[in-house]
Amino acid sequence: MVAGGGRRLRIVVTDPIIERFATHLLDGAPEHDWNFLTDPHDPRLPEAIAGCDVLVCSRLSGEAAADCGAELVQVTGAGLDRIAVDALPAGTLLANTFHHARPIAEHVMMSVLALERRLLPTDAALRRGQWSNLANDAAVPPHRSFDSLTVGSIGLGGIGTETLRLASAWGADTVAIRSDPTAALPGGIAPRWVRGPGALPRLLEESDVVVVTVPLSDATRGMIGARELAAMRPDALLVNVSRGPVVDQHALFDALREPPTSGQGIGGAALDVWWGAPEPRRTPPADVDFTTLQNVILTPHNSGHATATFVGRAADIAANIEAISHGTTPINLVRRHSRSPIVST
Repeated sequence: MVAGGGRRLRIVVTDPIIERFATHLLDGAPEHDWNFLTDPHDPRLPEAIAGCDVLVCSRLSGEAAADCGAELVQVTGAGLDRIAVDALPAGTLLANTFHHARPIAEHVMMSVLALERRLLPTDAALRRGQWSNLANDAAVPPHRSFDSLTVGSIGLGGIGTETLRLASAWGADTVAIRSDPTAALPGGIAPRWVRGPGALPRLLEESDVVVVTVPLSDATRGMIGARELAAMRPDALLVNVSRGPVVDQHALFDALREPPTSGQGIGGAALDVWWGAPEPRRTPPADVDFTTLQNVILTPHNSGHATATFVGRAADIAANIEAISHGTTPINLVRRHSRSPIVST
């Protein structure tokens, strides 16, 4: 027994990121048996996962899920696409955690500014001794300021909401689509319009910046393809902070390498999510070489990696462990048999 009459639990942590915040986990749920096994090849893992009371993880294979003995599988992030949910034994509780919306929204804003002002190629040129600006180079375009932009969010969950909040604070016009356009708007945002998924073509046509924030599901896989990219403005920017396969990588590559004067492409993109896991000769993980393009910002899925994200997640995880220990209901429970929405709400 632990303080307050709770049960002492066996906890297995397999996520190496949350292990870095172990102090916060232990402070929040101190009287339990913690086992940090973050090497995926550790031979002790199968037995530990089968015998634990709470599994804290970011990935879970079908085989491991089927043998999991935990009362609660606590995912260390929001997404469930790396968890074999349907393979978990009946009755297993599943919970996730968030706290990443503000850091990712800040990343979106940074990416738009960097793309619009050509920050990376301009920096590289100056390091080569090339001084190019409007005064001496007719090929250098002026940049747009945020108060001249329309920012459209595909999805209006936490990330989409926080992105529109920041964009509107900087003077941008905002629009959005979501799975339920009749739902009450989150506080602090006032988009010019919010529509259902059928309004995607309108959003693409009107937006200078298109931000993709939907979860990956059968309904959203490939939702941004050649037709959708062709509907965007030729100087528009695409920022994907959801999952790579929501966007057709070949269509995006083709749109990005079209010359600005062709009217067939888009102005630029920022990619924080990819098409698979990094591996030798496929890093960044894509089937086409985005590193050859100057109008792209490439980051290794780290847009939400702020200290506040993981401190908040550790607090949620510890609270859920204490809930299991004391027989109360954990927060952020996921219904195992619910379908993912077409567009996040």
